[in-house]
Amino acid sequence: MENIEESSPFRITPTVQALGSALRGEPENVRGPNGPASGDRINGEPEKLWFKESSAKNLRNRDFLSPTTVLNTLYAEGQVPPSVMGRVLSLRGRGVLPLAGGEVMGEGLRVRVDRPTAFRQVLARAADYLKPSGQRQGGVVLNCPALHPKPSAPSPDTLTLGQLRTVLLTDHLGALLRRQGYTVSFCPVLPEGSDTIVFLRMLGIDWPTVPSSWTNEDREERLLGALQSSPYRDVESEGRREGAGRKLEEGENERSLRVNLKRVFQEEGLLGYDPSLGTCTVHRDSVCQMAQLDRATEDCVSSQSHIQQVSTATVLHVTSCQDEFRQQQIAMLWRASGAMATQRHVVCGPVKTPGTHLTAAQYLQLRRVQMKEASEMKYGEQVEGKTWDDIIKVMTSATMRFELLSTVHTSPVTLDVQREGGVSTKGPRGGVFVMYNCARLHTLFDSYERGVEKGFYPEIPEGSTLDFSSLKEEGEWLLLFNYLIPFSELLDQSGQALECEGGVARVNLKTEQVCKFLVSLSKDFSSFYNRVHVLGEPLPHLFNQMFCRLQLLRALRELYHTALDTLHLPPIPQL
Repeated sequence: MENIEESSPFRITPTVQALGSALRGEPENVRGPNGPASGDRINGEPEKLWFKESSAKNLRNRDFLSPTTVLNTLYAEGQVPPSVMGRVLSLRGRGVLPLAGGEVMGEGLRVRVDRPTAFRQVLARAADYLKPSGQRQGGVVLNCPALHPKPSAPSPDTLTLGQLRTVLLTDHLGALLRRQGYTVSFCPVLPEGSDTIVFLRMLGIDWPTVPSSWTNEDREERLLGALQSSPYRDVESEGRREGAGRKLEEGENERSLRVNLKRVFQEEGLLGYDPSLGTCTVHRDSVCQMAQLDRATEDCVSSQSHIQQVSTATVLHVTSCQDEFRQQQIAMLWRASGAMATQRHVVCGPVKTPGTHLTAAQYLQLRRVQMKEASEMKYGEQVEGKTWDDIIKVMTSATMRFELLSTVHTSPVTLDVQREGGVSTKGPRGGVFVMYNCARLHTLFDSYERGVEKGFYPEIPEGSTLDFSSLKEEGEWLLLFNYLIPFSELLDQSGQALECEGGVARVNLKTEQVCKFLVSLSKDFSSFYNRVHVLGEPLPHLFNQMFCRLQLLRALRELYHTALDTLHLPPIPQL
């Protein structure tokens, strides 16, 4: 029979759940409501029974901890019965890490993972830890209101930093959701060759385009007709123009079409919409956005129809807090026209630049100049030519993405955009620091491969022949336990949040997690790499440990590449 532990990748969440079940078990000597020997588990048991350790200090002697406060709640005087301890230490199950031992200490019940076994099995199938733990089905339309005409088309010179944040977030979400199996469409499509498309490509964003002659007018007219016959049309208020002195838009009649949005979300039971949404006049730019949404949803559904029977898709409006009210208006207008798609709003906090004001184009130019200056200070005259132009382009994009995406999306971001502030190529400074450490791994393996060519080192053997008990440096386990093993669950988070949160308008998809993960990984990898000499002397008795470390760092390199790909940042060979 196939061994469950060896057939399933290890996961943190199933391990914590299994530990919790084992600790609850069939208690002996459990404290009851009338004293310590009632034999029944008490009510109100805390849900969080175990904690995964992450700090280097705590990982020296434990990997998971059930604190003394939990033990005191479960058992009289915190005494864990031998049978319960036996269940904990003999855990088996799908995704459950193998344990090597445990004991009750002053801080609680601590357990240690069988580290050599974990190293061997994780590194033998590292690819399984670089993808979501499961594949989801469904369609998602990512709508970026910042790129819709209002009524004129946006450009890099009119795009605010807050709007740029929503564009970068939309791009990142698209990559994450596609990895989880979703079919993703982007809205709106943009004219090919436009200034905005050129600008987005400089940031590594491949946004969908249409020919400049493309038109969506037929769909716009159908939606306008649907609103005119909508049960939510407010005929009584039509004819009273909004805003004294407002000029009529082209094609707008004195008798404006108006829709009662409050009735839409109240009668259809849609939660989380602004109660001040009232009767809204339908303008041409709103109909234009609705038509784009209609088209994107139709494309999304048709592209996945060969996989499953799907009649609609979830629409995520990724918008700035300043534009949230308007986007709720458009969402309800679209609903009033008969659209049945589930609509959710990912709302971003403002981007602040104390002492100055920059457009998206100016911000890109500033960071690019600073990145080139920092590179010239470090590398001198060699910073010339196409190779360096490409490196500076990627590094500029990395700097901007990490600055705007490392913060919880609902919170404000404050940028230092003073000209003299510069961009450092060293130190834990977000995107630059991450790319630098990724490049160090490229350099390490380049050096190793040159050593193989010269006959200094043999090729890395199969992992099954290596003795991973030689990995005793605390940084080695930290890299596996805090990053390689949990990464798969990190990739699951946005899809889980999308499916699990209730039907309220706003949704929090934890979009900052990948950037924060990469910065934390880079700090711990940098500390390890500065302390440990991986490529040792070419002596046979040293090869096993060197090969084990190279196996670990090879998996780490692929982890970097996979995580950076969700940000559309290609790895670079040097910095």
